[in-house]
Amino acid sequence: MSNYHIKHLEEYYQVYRKSVRNPEAFWDEVAEEHFVWRKHWEKVLSYDFSKPDFKWFEGAKLNITENCIDRHLLTKGNETAIIFEPNNPDEVALHISYQELSNRVNKMANVLKSQGIRKGDRVCIYLPMIPELAVSVLACARIGAIHSVVFAGFSATALATRINDSDCKMVITSDGSYRGNKTIDLKGIVDDALRSCASVLSVLVAKRVHSKIPMIDGRDHWMQPLLDQASAKCDPEIMDAEDPLFILYTSGSTGKPKGMVHTTAGYMVYTAYTFKNVFQYKTGDIYWCTADIGWITGHSYIVYGPLANGATTVMFEGVPSYPDFGRFWQIVEKHKINQFYTAPTAIRALAKENIDFVNNYDLNSLKVLGSVGEPINEEAWHWYNENVGKRQCPIVDTWWQTETGGIMISPIPGSTPTIPTYATLPLPGIQPVLMGANGDELYENQVEGSLCIKFPWPSIARTIWGNHDRYRETYFAAYSGMYFTGDGATRDAVGNYRITGRIDDVIIVSGHNLGTAPIEDAVNEHPAVAESAIVGFPHDIKGNALYGYITLKEKGESLLQDNLRKEINQLIADRIGPIAKLDKVQFTNGLPKTRSGKIMRRILRKVACNELDNLGDTSTLLNPECVKHIIEGRL
Repeated sequence: MSNYHIKHLEEYYQVYRKSVRNPEAFWDEVAEEHFVWRKHWEKVLSYDFSKPDFKWFEGAKLNITENCIDRHLLTKGNETAIIFEPNNPDEVALHISYQELSNRVNKMANVLKSQGIRKGDRVCIYLPMIPELAVSVLACARIGAIHSVVFAGFSATALATRINDSDCKMVITSDGSYRGNKTIDLKGIVDDALRSCASVLSVLVAKRVHSKIPMIDGRDHWMQPLLDQASAKCDPEIMDAEDPLFILYTSGSTGKPKGMVHTTAGYMVYTAYTFKNVFQYKTGDIYWCTADIGWITGHSYIVYGPLANGATTVMFEGVPSYPDFGRFWQIVEKHKINQFYTAPTAIRALAKENIDFVNNYDLNSLKVLGSVGEPINEEAWHWYNENVGKRQCPIVDTWWQTETGGIMISPIPGSTPTIPTYATLPLPGIQPVLMGANGDELYENQVEGSLCIKFPWPSIARTIWGNHDRYRETYFAAYSGMYFTGDGATRDAVGNYRITGRIDDVIIVSGHNLGTAPIEDAVNEHPAVAESAIVGFPHDIKGNALYGYITLKEKGESLLQDNLRKEINQLIADRIGPIAKLDKVQFTNGLPKTRSGKIMRRILRKVACNELDNLGDTSTLLNPECVKHIIEGRL
């Protein structure tokens, strides 16, 4: 029986039991049979949760691009690796074969080398969803440079923070990007960011919108002329299994973003394995994940996971509402998509529109539907199931994180059950546990607790770039010998898991993890603001939206306050990005605090969610009277 492709429920249980009884033997077999190695590993796994330290396939040598590209060339060289679907439906889609992808990646790798990029150097990629983004990621991996992709919706300040944290030597960007009916000046954002980034020596610029932009002599270079001169042959850098592959930043509940470091071999094995099983990909299928490569979903399930399996993967530049709300379904019909993976936010937004936007298109090619980014609510699940899947397509409600590298808990289509709002069962090799309020493991079913993982898996992030202490404190200090996810979960009578949401001060808005502390820092920069507290509240489309409680230094008139709201949101957009703007801003006389001065966000969350009957005891607060004022002023 193969460990690699699970097709039935009985097979799932057999493989799962095998994977937890002897994880090393299980992953040894998966890695041995399905990948190309330059040197075999000496040891499958060594780990110490207390340090924390994890090494998978120790001593192995490889290059991930040989597994994603080169090994497919003999059998699939002329088959499509990437379909690029542009923002404008009138622009022709681009089909890039594995052979062409190989040529493009090798040329780009040679351009990077010509600009002085070497193994271990960090390269920041700030590009829209165009082929150059996937090519740049793979070119970095080809030569052993560490890529740090920053979502091209982040502000100049947020971009600079990420560049400086990892001392990036180069930035790859474009003259601009298309997003629906908007054009965004990406190069201008990069120029602003680089005013405070001394480590960056060169900037490569792709042409996309063909706008006139300033180019700084000696630093800025148009990408295409360099590619035209470059050779299409580039020997892959032979990497150690534990060499870093990429850094990807995720919002922390406090302070600056966390640069999660993923290494080469374990990440490759796990993303490839989970892609194959969760999406039940078969040769000839067309797979589409609507995420941006600026997020972990795009890294693992647009680029590395699909290409390691020799799949055809779709990159979409646009948005689901342009030129109208039928755009997703038009693309499904056009390319005969078989597996479709998107976020609950998109599903909820599309469900609000006229059903004709769905029914106008032939969706019969679909075999598997996926959901990612946050738990999907029951109403959206049923709409997705009935209107898109026509009750014929299993929905994989996938739970995982930037830190986990790959999907951890999810149905396997045709093998394990699908239950609305449940991520259901752990994938092979994953050992989830629920921890109670007293710090003990909850062994029985029908319980709720903090979700932890009690054994390492190959794609676990190895550290936070430049701050291993923060890595230990964030993920391994709460529960000894375990990885703490930061999420709460329930487990039903037969062992299915349902994720209930974040336990810490991270709010998931439209699938984006937003730490409240950096947003509060931005708000507090406004000269009129004394202090602020940000909480989440339910939102029909975004899942959660942001509610800001703000105390001003001086009481202002209502007209002035309207202007202040705009100025505060502009500050947030400038510091972090438009995705972090506040939906509601309530000006308060004060914020509820404990006697030690800690803001009681629990009470503020209850008020924002209109749960006024369950505020708990407020008598011990330093200033209990302010709660009444906050309730009276609730928006």
